Amino acid sequence: MSAQVNGKVLTGPWYGPQNLWRQKSRVIAVFSILAIILHLVLRFALQADEKTYELPLLCLFAVGGLPLLYELLIKLLKKEFGADLLGGISIVTSIVLHEYLAGSIIVLMLSGGEALESYALKSASSVLAALAKRMPSIAHRKTGAEIVDVQLQDVAVGDTLVIYPHDICPADGVVIDGRGGMDESYLTGEPFQVTKTSGSTVISGAVNGESVLTIRTTKLVADSRYAKIMEVMRESESKQPQLQRLGDKLGAIYTPVALVVAALAWALSGEAVRFLSVLVIATPCPLILGIPIAIIGSISLCAKRAIIVKSPVVLEQISSCRTAIFDKTGTLTYGAPKLTEQIMASGFEQKEVLTLAASLERYSKHPLARAILAEAESSKLELAETSAVSEAPGQGLRGTVSGRQVQITSRNQLDAKLPGIEQLPPVAGGLECVVVIDGRYAADLRFRDAPRSESSSFVRHLGPEHSFNRVLILSGDRESEVRYLAEQVGISEIFAEKRPEEKLAIVRKETAAAKTLYVGDGINDAPAMLAATVGMAIGQNSDVTAEAAGVVIMDNSLEKVDEFMHISRRMRTIALQSAIGGMVLSVVGMGFASTGHLNPVNGAIIQEVIDILAVLNALRAALPPKVLHDL
Repeated sequence: MSAQVNGKVLTGPWYGPQNLWRQKSRVIAVFSILAIILHLVLRFALQADEKTYELPLLCLFAVGGLPLLYELLIKLLKKEFGADLLGGISIVTSIVLHEYLAGSIIVLMLSGGEALESYALKSASSVLAALAKRMPSIAHRKTGAEIVDVQLQDVAVGDTLVIYPHDICPADGVVIDGRGGMDESYLTGEPFQVTKTSGSTVISGAVNGESVLTIRTTKLVADSRYAKIMEVMRESESKQPQLQRLGDKLGAIYTPVALVVAALAWALSGEAVRFLSVLVIATPCPLILGIPIAIIGSISLCAKRAIIVKSPVVLEQISSCRTAIFDKTGTLTYGAPKLTEQIMASGFEQKEVLTLAASLERYSKHPLARAILAEAESSKLELAETSAVSEAPGQGLRGTVSGRQVQITSRNQLDAKLPGIEQLPPVAGGLECVVVIDGRYAADLRFRDAPRSESSSFVRHLGPEHSFNRVLILSGDRESEVRYLAEQVGISEIFAEKRPEEKLAIVRKETAAAKTLYVGDGINDAPAMLAATVGMAIGQNSDVTAEAAGVVIMDNSLEKVDEFMHISRRMRTIALQSAIGGMVLSVVGMGFASTGHLNPVNGAIIQEVIDILAVLNALRAALPPKVLHDL
């Protein structure tokens, strides 16, 4: 069984060749239950003879036991001495000792364990399953007045697509006609509709509201955000993190120990059945099932919280990071400058200048234009009629506002003989623009890129809550601007005005001294992000395809970074609870079995109960707790 998204075959815990074996395991598990029930009915209810009531169990060994033993033999030939080896030895021993019922329960235990794992992994990975089902199969391409349904792989960049009401958007693009809302909760985690109008960006996988939208595609379907989320989640499930490898190592140690205990019990008592009893209760299914289920469940929970885990390894590594390194713009700040100071020249009033500037800036896409318009809106200013707007490269914005000539430019473009130029204040930190009205210097507008509302509390809690020893800012911006932000958020160590290669060298040096977390916007920070122990891209401008980031935070929020740290800590706790807790219970059972207090059948039943408890506990990793962050 497999699935395809954009022509790519998905693999993972329930796709590909492994799923065929899991399907067989489910069949064997059902057959085992039927055979055991029939055996008990013939033996106790109908009082049949021994050959008759043992026949269903012998059939079970032929149909179910031999395939299981064959799989284990293949592993042995590959020198994979896993914990499930104990189960194979137990089956063979039960046949030799004519303990057919105990052997049948072991077959049920192993096949049922596979079935439980398959079900648990599928439940824990419900987000990916839901995503796979949501991808549309066709797109509605508009050419002139004609609308034609085309396959997704035939959609090209620049195509015009029509998104009907309640349709799923097939590709990233920009709205060119229509107005409505889209549900992006599957991709951003935000449970509300986002208003879309001409010029708004749309992302693949979002569900359209009740209005028809026409979009122009900006990416191929295979390169769109939705497809990339699918791809990185699929890849993350195929990678084996250290925690899972730890389970394999524990199993490699546990198996020979269990064999030694079983052999000693046999040797000291002279009863071969004790050898079988110890092996049955020792079969460490919790070790086999608990860790992978907890990992996949945590990846699923992250996805529900708009956190895409590209490499499961980072879920473990984040807890050992001791140095946090942050990019500035778009990470600790919103990446949206705010007007913080208006210095007026003599003869001009602040309200007048801001009204004229905002009236002109509404025709510009410059980031500072948005800041000026936001300030005018908050001051409840009424914008004036504007005409003759032009924006020549390097000369700023010009236009006529209510009959007055207005220019907004930089100080470098001002004529030294401009009337009133002597009132221009000296250069200061941050960003600025100069307003010229009717050929006279009128005002100097200064801006700051404001820190996120949660930046300060987030930085403060990294030490006491997550054991970070140092927090740094690493930026290419001017030192005055970086230092201003550092003071605002409570960071004492900064590296400013650094080129990408300098950033890389600094991160390498810091990582050599202690494990590092690097958080950036995922666009210009790839080399430094790759050099860190854990690289994290934050914000909707992040490219999910960036190989550098191990984690992609889809929301512009540091709160999600904190959530990821908590999910990581919780995953490790739950995984070790299931694996080690199950092993401890099995060891206790081995003690009872070795002293003759548990026969093979009772031991198998108890071990099955332990397996179920371990799986149920591991499934908790996919369920969100009441509190997922400290902010």
